[in-house]
Amino acid sequence: MAERLLQASRQRRMKAMTAAAGSAGRAAVPLLLCALLVPGGAYVVDDSDGLGREFDGIGAISGGGATSRLLVNYPEPYRSQILDYLFKPNFGASLHILKVEIGGDGQTTDGTEPSHMHYALDENYFRGYEWWLMKEAKKRNPNIILMGLPWSFPGWLGKGFNWPYVNLQLTAYYVMTWIVGAKHYHDLDIDYIGIWNERSYDINYIKVLRRMLNYQGLDRVKIIASDNLWEPISASMLLDSELLEVIDVIGAHYPGTHIVKDAKLTKKKLWSSEDFSTVNSDVGAGCLGRILNQNYINGYMTATIAWNLVASYYEQLPYGRCGLMTAQEPWSGHYVVESPIWVSAHTTQFTQPGWYYLKTVGHLEKGGSYVALTDGLGNLTIIIETMSHKHSKCIRPFLPYFNVSHQFATFVLKGSFSEIPELQVWYTKLGKPSTRFLFKQLDSLWLLDSSGTFSLELQEDELFTLTTLTTGGKGSYPLPPKSQPFPRIYKDDFDVDYPFFSEAPNFADQTGVFEYFTNIEDPGEHRFTLRQVLNQRPITWAADAYNTISIIGDYKWSNLTVTCDVYIETPEKGGVFIAGRVNKGGILIRGARGVFFWIFANGTYRVTGDLAGWIIYALGHVDVTAKTWYTLRLIVKGRFSSGMLNGRAVWTNIPVSFPKNGWAAIGTYSFEFAQFDNFHVEATS
Repeated sequence: MAERLLQASRQRRMKAMTAAAGSAGRAAVPLLLCALLVPGGAYVVDDSDGLGREFDGIGAISGGGATSRLLVNYPEPYRSQILDYLFKPNFGASLHILKVEIGGDGQTTDGTEPSHMHYALDENYFRGYEWWLMKEAKKRNPNIILMGLPWSFPGWLGKGFNWPYVNLQLTAYYVMTWIVGAKHYHDLDIDYIGIWNERSYDINYIKVLRRMLNYQGLDRVKIIASDNLWEPISASMLLDSELLEVIDVIGAHYPGTHIVKDAKLTKKKLWSSEDFSTVNSDVGAGCLGRILNQNYINGYMTATIAWNLVASYYEQLPYGRCGLMTAQEPWSGHYVVESPIWVSAHTTQFTQPGWYYLKTVGHLEKGGSYVALTDGLGNLTIIIETMSHKHSKCIRPFLPYFNVSHQFATFVLKGSFSEIPELQVWYTKLGKPSTRFLFKQLDSLWLLDSSGTFSLELQEDELFTLTTLTTGGKGSYPLPPKSQPFPRIYKDDFDVDYPFFSEAPNFADQTGVFEYFTNIEDPGEHRFTLRQVLNQRPITWAADAYNTISIIGDYKWSNLTVTCDVYIETPEKGGVFIAGRVNKGGILIRGARGVFFWIFANGTYRVTGDLAGWIIYALGHVDVTAKTWYTLRLIVKGRFSSGMLNGRAVWTNIPVSFPKNGWAAIGTYSFEFAQFDNFHVEATS
């Protein structure tokens, strides 16, 4: 009898859903069965015995390496569309949390982000793009939770040491000013503040920071620590009652859905404060779908924050396309709404911070998992995932093998949910294009009897959200412009008075900070320039180069001519360069190869095959001093290169066999002030 009921139901629904699949020829979506006698496991969804932990939200990180660098330069309406897909409620990813890097002038994965205090007496709360991004997120979701975390720190805090805890009061003051500046200049309330991303913490510093915040009336700002591993911070908290009191949330990175005993014993909120970090293909989406459920099921983590928000940096930099969506072409306006956006939506659109997990959550008999959350007002959301091992590997950590297979799962609603008459259904199937669906709304599921029971047919790599909420939506815009390579001819004279952003479009600083600069004393041709503004090495997070460098263009460029006016500000020891075919960036910048044309204030020049200056192609004397403008030109064609100074040849046809392609770049010999103007690159291939 049960098999006949199942078969009849399948036939009726197959007809309806095949029609819904449309002319695209996709396979029909799976079966939703209102039946009691269905083989397979039965799973109870019940609040009779109380609720589980409070849900704190799903979010993403902007920064941790200048990951939103190119987004700010997108033309409208495409920039606003991208932001809607990320933050607008009931539209796309609909994120609950935005975590941003507190710029510290250092290389932090894919670039540098400028500090609000390059020096002790220097404060500017309009540098960079994180302020702008937080405001745009707030426009779309006034309730979004804002977090700040330092990756690197400006060098003056270290007093000659590569360590931010030389003066605990000074570093706490520096972080506090960022929070106060966010409110004073941008009307942004920062909700959580971190310590130092994935680096050592100082127990006394955490206590000093809490006292500093309280003294400034920032009691509401909560501290999360240590943005690394569960240990040793949780053990430290159990041994130190004051530390236990001042830390509000324990945040771990890439926990693999698991915690340690000490973390749970603290009875603090537990967050996966950085996770995902995986290419945003369907495998990346599968990784995200699995951990959003299992971080709570296996590890009691009540928030998961993905690195990164949007892949808006040159793709050939480290961890290319590891954002929830891709927006790396401001010159064309092209962007891609990748599948992790819609995987996020399965949770974010049907829950909110302040909801509670039910105690009745867990794994499915034949692989996969389910969670259930409620607002305590009668609303219920159930999220089910069946991500396979092969298609849900995150970039880290190692994922032990597990098996997922076809199954029928029966769910029984009890307690205050027993009389729910209808559930909205949203569905995702990852994998082959012929069977792929992304966040598709199916027919409502009616619970026609008083048993509160329904069944689902589950295949591999699927997501279901079943919810009482009717507000979900799959937002859309007309297709953006088609993808285009970086323009082969590109010019920038930096003639921008009072720029909206401090950085010039499309330049991606890899070491050092290059900002718009106004020469008040020069009303002529070089009144507005791009200036490298650091004269000391920051407290590093990654292996910054000892030179400063900003890249631009198309990584595929092979034959190109780079021209730029340059101005050395440091007498005797100062130097600048222009470059082509630069083949590395981000945390690998120290090992960058290319063709680098250097001039120095001591009247010498050098041509090198690497940024570090170990591979020397040519060197000699030129008529160069500091405090004078010069025009450099570098020509790289095939296996040869040539260079010119003020229109006169310095060298010609020097062999340069490696690398064969890469970006254009500008930079300085050390951390020193220097200016650049009238940048021009022309690539022929």
